[in-house]
Amino acid sequence: MELDQTVRASVAYLVHDMDDTAVHRRVDLLLGEGLAVALGGFRRRASVMDTDIAHRVLDLRRTVDLGRTMDARLMQRAAAVARHLLDPAAVRELCYGASVIVARNLEMLVLAWRVRRREQRLVYECLDIHRLMLGGGWKSRMLRWLERWLLARTDLVIVSSPAFADRYFSKRQRRSEGVILVENKVSRSRSSVPPSPRSSSDAPIVIGWFGMLRCRRTFTHLAQLAQRARGRVEVVIAGIASPAEFPDFEAEVSKIPRMRYLGAYRPEDLADLYTGVDFVWAIDYFEEGMNSEWLLPNRLYEGLAHGAIPIALKSVETGRWLARRDVGLLLDDADSELPDRLLGLTADERWRMQLAIAALPDGALHQALSERRAIAEAILGRVRA
Repeated sequence: MELDQTVRASVAYLVHDMDDTAVHRRVDLLLGEGLAVALGGFRRRASVMDTDIAHRVLDLRRTVDLGRTMDARLMQRAAAVARHLLDPAAVRELCYGASVIVARNLEMLVLAWRVRRREQRLVYECLDIHRLMLGGGWKSRMLRWLERWLLARTDLVIVSSPAFADRYFSKRQRRSEGVILVENKVSRSRSSVPPSPRSSSDAPIVIGWFGMLRCRRTFTHLAQLAQRARGRVEVVIAGIASPAEFPDFEAEVSKIPRMRYLGAYRPEDLADLYTGVDFVWAIDYFEEGMNSEWLLPNRLYEGLAHGAIPIALKSVETGRWLARRDVGLLLDDADSELPDRLLGLTADERWRMQLAIAALPDGALHQALSERRAIAEAILGRVRA
Protein backbone atom coordinates (compact mmCIF):
# COMPACT_ATOMS: atom_id res chain seq x y z
CA MET A 1 0.00 0.00 0.00
CA GLU A 2 1.49 3.35 -0.98
CA LEU A 3 1.79 6.36 1.24
CA ASP A 4 -1.07 8.79 0.77
CA GLN A 5 0.55 11.81 -0.86
CA THR A 6 -0.59 14.44 -3.32
CA VAL A 7 2.92 15.01 -4.70
CA ARG A 8 5.09 11.92 -5.01
CA ALA A 9 7.92 12.26 -2.50
CA SER A 10 11.40 11.51 -3.81
CA VAL A 11 14.50 10.01 -2.22
CA ALA A 12 18.10 10.18 -3.41
CA TYR A 13 19.87 7.09 -2.10
CA LEU A 14 23.68 7.28 -1.97
CA VAL A 15 25.37 3.94 -1.32
CA HIS A 16 28.92 2.67 -0.94
CA ASP A 17 28.23 -0.52 -2.94
CA MET A 18 25.46 -0.77 -5.50
CA ASP A 19 26.03 -4.55 -5.68
CA ASP A 20 24.93 -5.03 -2.07
CA THR A 21 21.67 -7.01 -1.88
CA ALA A 22 20.75 -5.07 1.29
CA VAL A 23 20.77 -1.91 -0.83
CA HIS A 24 18.34 -3.57 -3.22
CA ARG A 25 16.01 -4.48 -0.36
CA ARG A 26 15.95 -0.87 0.84
CA VAL A 27 15.21 0.37 -2.69
CA ASP A 28 12.40 -2.18 -2.95
CA LEU A 29 10.92 -0.87 0.30
CA LEU A 30 11.03 2.74 -0.85
CA LEU A 31 9.59 1.95 -4.27
CA GLY A 32 6.93 -0.24 -2.69
CA GLU A 33 5.83 2.68 -0.53
CA GLY A 34 5.30 4.86 -3.58
CA LEU A 35 8.46 6.99 -3.39
CA ALA A 36 10.44 8.09 -6.39
CA VAL A 37 14.00 6.81 -5.93
CA ALA A 38 17.28 7.97 -7.45
CA LEU A 39 20.08 5.48 -6.77
CA GLY A 40 23.74 6.33 -6.97
CA GLY A 41 27.05 5.25 -5.54
CA PHE A 42 30.18 3.22 -5.91
CA ARG A 43 30.45 -0.44 -6.86
CA ARG A 44 32.83 -3.19 -5.87
CA ARG A 45 32.62 -5.14 -9.12
CA ALA A 46 33.81 -4.31 -12.62
CA SER A 47 30.18 -3.62 -13.52
CA VAL A 48 27.01 -3.34 -11.48
CA MET A 49 25.63 -6.77 -10.63
CA ASP A 50 22.69 -7.97 -12.70
CA THR A 51 19.93 -7.89 -10.09
CA ASP A 52 16.24 -7.30 -9.64
CA ILE A 53 17.00 -3.60 -9.15
CA ALA A 54 18.70 -3.50 -12.54
CA HIS A 55 15.61 -5.09 -14.07
CA ARG A 56 13.46 -2.45 -12.38
CA VAL A 57 15.60 0.47 -13.50
CA LEU A 58 12.60 2.10 -15.19
CA ASP A 59 11.03 2.45 -11.74
CA LEU A 60 13.99 4.53 -10.57
CA ARG A 61 14.07 8.25 -11.10
CA ARG A 62 17.69 7.97 -12.19
CA THR A 63 20.86 6.02 -11.44
CA VAL A 64 24.43 7.31 -11.22
CA ASP A 65 27.56 5.14 -11.17
CA LEU A 66 30.30 6.96 -9.23
CA GLY A 67 32.99 4.42 -10.09
CA ARG A 68 34.61 1.36 -8.62
CA THR A 69 36.11 1.05 -5.14
CA MET A 70 37.97 -1.87 -3.61
CA ASP A 71 37.22 -3.84 -0.48
CA ALA A 72 39.64 -3.17 2.44
CA ARG A 73 41.39 -0.42 0.41
CA LEU A 74 40.55 2.53 2.64
CA MET A 75 42.89 5.03 0.98
CA GLN A 76 41.61 4.13 -2.49
CA ARG A 77 38.04 4.62 -1.28
CA ALA A 78 38.98 7.92 0.38
CA ALA A 79 40.52 9.13 -2.88
CA ALA A 80 37.36 8.19 -4.79
CA VAL A 81 35.22 10.13 -2.31
CA ALA A 82 37.62 13.10 -2.46
CA ARG A 83 37.28 13.27 -6.25
CA HIS A 84 33.52 13.67 -5.94
CA LEU A 85 33.89 16.15 -3.09
CA LEU A 86 36.04 18.34 -5.33
CA ASP A 87 33.78 17.82 -8.36
CA PRO A 88 30.31 16.99 -7.01
CA ALA A 89 28.41 17.51 -10.25
CA ALA A 90 27.31 13.88 -10.62
CA VAL A 91 26.21 13.60 -6.99
CA ARG A 92 24.46 16.98 -7.12
CA GLU A 93 22.54 15.99 -10.26
CA LEU A 94 21.43 12.76 -8.61
CA CYS A 95 20.20 14.54 -5.48
CA TYR A 96 18.69 17.60 -7.13
CA GLY A 97 15.01 17.91 -6.40
CA ALA A 98 14.89 15.01 -3.90
CA SER A 99 12.86 15.51 -0.74
CA VAL A 100 15.31 13.37 1.24
CA ILE A 101 18.90 12.24 0.81
CA VAL A 102 19.64 8.88 2.42
CA ALA A 103 23.37 8.19 2.81
CA ARG A 104 24.49 4.63 3.49
CA ASN A 105 27.76 4.66 5.47
CA LEU A 106 30.01 7.54 6.46
CA GLU A 107 31.73 8.06 3.12
CA MET A 108 28.36 8.64 1.45
CA LEU A 109 27.21 10.93 4.26
CA VAL A 110 30.16 13.20 3.46
CA LEU A 111 29.06 13.40 -0.17
CA ALA A 112 25.43 13.93 0.81
CA TRP A 113 26.40 16.84 3.06
CA ARG A 114 28.45 18.33 0.18
CA VAL A 115 25.44 18.64 -2.15
CA ARG A 116 22.54 18.91 0.29
CA ARG A 117 20.23 21.87 -0.19
CA ARG A 118 18.82 23.72 2.80
CA GLU A 119 15.30 22.31 2.39
CA GLN A 120 16.42 18.68 1.94
CA ARG A 121 16.14 16.16 4.76
CA LEU A 122 19.33 14.15 5.46
CA VAL A 123 19.23 10.54 6.71
CA TYR A 124 22.31 8.54 7.74
CA GLU A 125 22.02 4.76 7.35
CA CYS A 126 24.75 3.08 9.41
CA LEU A 127 24.56 -0.71 9.35
CA ASP A 128 28.17 -1.49 10.29
CA ILE A 129 30.69 0.19 12.58
CA HIS A 130 34.11 -0.06 10.94
CA ARG A 131 36.95 -0.97 13.30
CA LEU A 132 38.71 2.29 12.42
CA MET A 133 35.82 4.18 14.04
CA LEU A 134 36.56 2.45 17.36
CA GLY A 135 40.32 2.81 17.64
CA GLY A 136 42.37 5.11 19.82
CA GLY A 137 44.74 6.48 17.20
CA TRP A 138 44.58 9.90 15.55
CA LYS A 139 42.87 8.55 12.41
CA SER A 140 40.08 7.01 14.49
CA ARG A 141 39.64 10.14 16.58
CA MET A 142 39.51 12.30 13.45
CA LEU A 143 36.89 10.07 11.80
CA ARG A 144 34.72 10.06 14.94
CA TRP A 145 34.98 13.85 15.11
CA LEU A 146 33.94 14.10 11.44
CA GLU A 147 31.01 11.76 12.02
CA ARG A 148 29.88 13.73 15.11
CA TRP A 149 30.06 16.96 13.11
CA LEU A 150 27.93 15.43 10.36
CA LEU A 151 25.53 13.86 12.87
CA ALA A 152 24.71 17.33 14.15
CA ARG A 153 23.53 18.13 10.61
CA THR A 154 21.63 14.86 10.13
CA ASP A 155 17.88 14.54 10.69
CA LEU A 156 17.70 10.79 11.24
CA VAL A 157 20.03 7.83 11.85
CA ILE A 158 19.02 4.29 10.82
CA VAL A 159 20.71 1.35 12.56
CA SER A 160 20.18 -2.40 12.13
CA SER A 161 20.97 -3.47 15.70
CA PRO A 162 20.04 -1.97 19.09
CA ALA A 163 23.67 -2.42 20.14
CA PHE A 164 24.75 0.08 17.47
CA ALA A 165 22.35 2.65 18.90
CA ASP A 166 23.27 2.00 22.56
CA ARG A 167 26.93 1.02 22.50
CA TYR A 168 28.14 3.33 19.74
CA PHE A 169 25.89 6.25 18.83
CA SER A 170 24.60 6.97 22.34
CA LYS A 171 27.73 6.23 24.38
CA ARG A 172 30.48 7.24 21.96
CA GLN A 173 28.93 9.78 19.62
CA ARG A 174 26.41 11.33 22.01
CA ARG A 175 23.51 10.80 19.60
CA SER A 176 20.50 9.19 21.28
CA GLU A 177 17.58 11.10 19.73
CA GLY A 178 16.50 10.70 16.13
CA VAL A 179 17.80 7.11 15.87
CA ILE A 180 15.55 4.30 14.61
CA LEU A 181 16.08 0.56 14.51
CA VAL A 182 15.42 -1.16 11.18
CA GLU A 183 16.39 -4.81 11.49
CA ASN A 184 17.59 -6.80 8.48
CA LYS A 185 14.31 -8.68 8.24
CA VAL A 186 13.23 -10.46 5.09
CA SER A 187 10.64 -8.65 3.03
CA ARG A 188 8.22 -11.51 2.50
CA SER A 189 6.34 -13.71 4.91
CA ARG A 190 7.52 -17.24 5.56
CA SER A 191 5.91 -20.18 3.84
CA SER A 192 2.85 -21.57 5.58
CA VAL A 193 4.07 -25.12 4.88
CA PRO A 194 4.93 -26.77 8.23
CA PRO A 195 8.54 -27.85 8.76
CA SER A 196 9.60 -31.39 8.05
CA PRO A 197 12.75 -33.23 9.09
CA ARG A 198 15.51 -32.19 6.69
CA SER A 199 17.41 -35.44 6.61
CA SER A 200 17.70 -38.90 8.12
CA SER A 201 19.75 -39.37 11.26
CA ASP A 202 22.66 -40.92 9.35
CA ALA A 203 22.82 -38.21 6.65
CA PRO A 204 25.63 -35.61 6.87
CA ILE A 205 24.84 -32.41 8.76
CA VAL A 206 24.98 -29.49 6.30
CA ILE A 207 26.13 -26.05 7.49
CA GLY A 208 25.58 -23.02 5.27
CA TRP A 209 27.82 -19.93 5.30
CA PHE A 210 26.21 -17.30 3.08
CA GLY A 211 26.58 -13.58 2.41
CA MET A 212 29.67 -11.37 2.54
CA LEU A 213 32.57 -13.76 3.09
CA ARG A 214 35.27 -11.84 4.92
CA CYS A 215 36.08 -13.83 8.07
CA ARG A 216 39.25 -15.90 7.78
CA ARG A 217 38.73 -17.46 11.22
CA THR A 218 35.28 -18.70 10.19
CA PHE A 219 36.71 -20.32 7.06
CA THR A 220 39.46 -22.05 9.05
CA HIS A 221 37.02 -23.26 11.69
CA LEU A 222 34.52 -24.66 9.19
CA ALA A 223 37.28 -26.27 7.13
CA GLN A 224 38.66 -28.04 10.20
CA LEU A 225 35.19 -29.16 11.22
CA ALA A 226 34.47 -30.61 7.78
CA GLN A 227 37.80 -32.44 7.72
CA ARG A 228 37.64 -33.85 11.25
CA ALA A 229 34.00 -34.95 11.19
CA ARG A 230 34.83 -37.89 8.90
CA GLY A 231 31.98 -37.32 6.48
CA ARG A 232 29.39 -36.39 9.11
CA VAL A 233 29.50 -32.65 8.31
CA GLU A 234 29.35 -30.81 4.98
CA VAL A 235 29.82 -27.06 4.49
CA VAL A 236 28.12 -25.14 1.68
CA ILE A 237 29.35 -21.60 1.02
CA ALA A 238 27.79 -18.93 -1.21
CA GLY A 239 28.28 -15.21 -1.58
CA ILE A 240 30.99 -12.69 -2.41
CA ALA A 241 34.41 -13.35 -0.88
CA SER A 242 36.53 -10.37 0.13
CA PRO A 243 39.64 -10.37 -2.10
CA ALA A 244 41.55 -8.70 0.74
CA GLU A 245 40.93 -11.71 2.99
CA PHE A 246 40.72 -14.42 0.31
CA PRO A 247 42.78 -13.65 -2.84
CA ASP A 248 41.67 -16.95 -4.45
CA PHE A 249 38.73 -18.18 -2.40
CA GLU A 250 37.51 -20.76 -4.89
CA ALA A 251 40.92 -22.43 -4.97
CA GLU A 252 41.13 -22.54 -1.18
CA VAL A 253 37.72 -24.17 -0.86
CA SER A 254 38.47 -26.73 -3.55
CA LYS A 255 41.24 -28.18 -1.37
CA ILE A 256 38.87 -29.00 1.49
CA PRO A 257 36.86 -32.23 1.30
CA ARG A 258 33.17 -31.85 2.14
CA MET A 259 33.29 -28.11 1.51
CA ARG A 260 31.66 -26.49 -1.56
CA TYR A 261 31.64 -22.92 -2.84
CA LEU A 262 28.68 -22.02 -5.05
CA GLY A 263 29.78 -18.49 -5.93
CA ALA A 264 27.71 -15.30 -5.79
CA TYR A 265 23.95 -15.58 -5.62
CA ARG A 266 20.87 -13.53 -6.44
CA PRO A 267 18.13 -12.68 -3.91
CA GLU A 268 15.79 -15.20 -5.54
CA ASP A 269 18.35 -17.95 -4.80
CA LEU A 270 18.04 -17.56 -1.02
CA ALA A 271 15.19 -20.03 -0.55
CA ASP A 272 17.06 -22.82 -2.32
CA LEU A 273 20.27 -22.04 -0.43
CA TYR A 274 18.76 -22.04 3.04
CA THR A 275 16.34 -24.91 2.58
CA GLY A 276 19.30 -27.01 1.44
CA VAL A 277 21.13 -26.74 4.78
CA ASP A 278 20.44 -27.84 8.35
CA PHE A 279 22.32 -25.05 10.12
CA VAL A 280 23.34 -21.51 9.15
CA TRP A 281 26.63 -20.08 10.41
CA ALA A 282 25.79 -16.84 12.25
CA ILE A 283 29.17 -16.23 13.90
CA ASP A 284 31.45 -13.43 12.72
CA TYR A 285 34.97 -12.95 14.10
CA PHE A 286 36.01 -10.37 11.49
CA GLU A 287 35.85 -7.44 13.93
CA GLU A 288 35.78 -9.43 17.15
CA GLY A 289 34.87 -7.42 20.25
CA MET A 290 33.57 -4.55 18.09
CA ASN A 291 31.20 -4.63 15.12
CA SER A 292 31.04 -8.44 15.18
CA GLU A 293 29.77 -8.32 18.76
CA TRP A 294 27.04 -5.77 18.03
CA LEU A 295 25.58 -6.69 14.65
CA LEU A 296 22.43 -8.63 13.74
CA PRO A 297 23.39 -10.05 10.33
CA ASN A 298 21.18 -10.68 7.31
CA ARG A 299 21.87 -14.42 7.53
CA LEU A 300 20.20 -14.54 10.96
CA TYR A 301 16.81 -13.49 9.58
CA GLU A 302 17.20 -15.21 6.21
CA GLY A 303 18.15 -18.52 7.80
CA LEU A 304 15.33 -18.52 10.32
CA ALA A 305 12.80 -17.46 7.69
CA HIS A 306 13.66 -20.63 5.76
CA GLY A 307 13.86 -22.93 8.77
CA ALA A 308 17.66 -23.22 9.06
CA ILE A 309 19.01 -23.39 12.63
CA PRO A 310 21.47 -20.58 13.43
CA ILE A 311 24.79 -21.33 15.12
CA ALA A 312 25.78 -18.34 17.24
CA LEU A 313 27.80 -17.23 20.26
CA LYS A 314 25.87 -16.55 23.47
CA SER A 315 27.92 -13.46 24.35
CA VAL A 316 27.14 -11.32 21.27
CA GLU A 317 24.02 -9.47 20.13
CA THR A 318 23.04 -12.25 17.71
CA GLY A 319 23.18 -14.81 20.53
CA ARG A 320 21.17 -12.57 22.84
CA TRP A 321 18.52 -12.11 20.12
CA LEU A 322 18.25 -15.88 19.74
CA ALA A 323 18.29 -16.58 23.49
CA ARG A 324 15.35 -14.23 24.06
CA ARG A 325 13.35 -16.28 21.55
CA ASP A 326 14.72 -19.66 22.68
CA VAL A 327 15.91 -20.73 19.22
CA GLY A 328 19.23 -21.68 17.65
CA LEU A 329 22.36 -23.55 18.71
CA LEU A 330 24.14 -21.22 21.16
CA LEU A 331 27.75 -21.65 22.22
CA ASP A 332 30.17 -20.07 24.67
CA ASP A 333 33.18 -21.02 22.55
CA ALA A 334 32.72 -22.44 19.07
CA ASP A 335 36.29 -23.76 18.82
CA SER A 336 35.96 -26.06 21.81
CA GLU A 337 32.22 -26.76 21.91
CA LEU A 338 30.89 -26.99 18.37
CA PRO A 339 32.11 -30.43 17.21
CA ASP A 340 30.71 -32.26 20.24
CA ARG A 341 27.50 -30.19 20.45
CA LEU A 342 26.74 -30.50 16.75
CA LEU A 343 27.59 -34.17 16.30
CA GLY A 344 25.93 -35.08 19.58
CA LEU A 345 22.52 -33.76 18.57
CA THR A 346 19.90 -36.42 18.01
CA ALA A 347 17.40 -36.25 15.16
CA ASP A 348 14.69 -35.54 17.73
CA GLU A 349 16.64 -32.60 19.21
CA ARG A 350 17.17 -31.09 15.77
CA TRP A 351 13.47 -31.57 15.01
CA ARG A 352 12.52 -29.70 18.18
CA MET A 353 14.87 -26.86 17.15
CA GLN A 354 13.07 -26.61 13.81
CA LEU A 355 9.68 -26.58 15.54
CA ALA A 356 10.86 -23.72 17.79
CA ILE A 357 11.80 -21.73 14.69
CA ALA A 358 8.42 -22.45 13.08
CA ALA A 359 6.73 -21.13 16.23
CA LEU A 360 8.42 -17.72 16.00
CA PRO A 361 5.99 -14.84 15.42
CA ASP A 362 6.05 -13.71 11.81
CA GLY A 363 6.96 -10.16 12.82
CA ALA A 364 10.25 -11.33 14.30
CA LEU A 365 11.58 -12.22 10.85
CA HIS A 366 9.77 -10.31 8.15
CA GLN A 367 8.70 -6.72 7.64
CA ALA A 368 4.96 -6.32 7.90
CA LEU A 369 3.30 -3.78 5.62
CA SER A 370 2.73 -1.50 8.61
CA GLU A 371 6.43 -1.66 9.51
CA ARG A 372 7.51 -0.84 5.97
CA ARG A 373 5.18 2.14 5.96
CA ALA A 374 6.52 3.33 9.33
CA ILE A 375 10.10 3.15 8.02
CA ALA A 376 9.20 5.19 4.94
CA GLU A 377 7.34 7.77 7.04
CA ALA A 378 10.32 8.11 9.40
CA ILE A 379 12.66 8.66 6.44
CA LEU A 380 10.32 11.34 5.11
CA GLY A 381 10.10 12.97 8.55
CA ARG A 382 6.38 12.40 8.97
CA VAL A 383 6.82 10.72 12.36
CA ARG A 384 9.14 11.52 15.25
CA ALA A 385 11.93 8.95 15.76
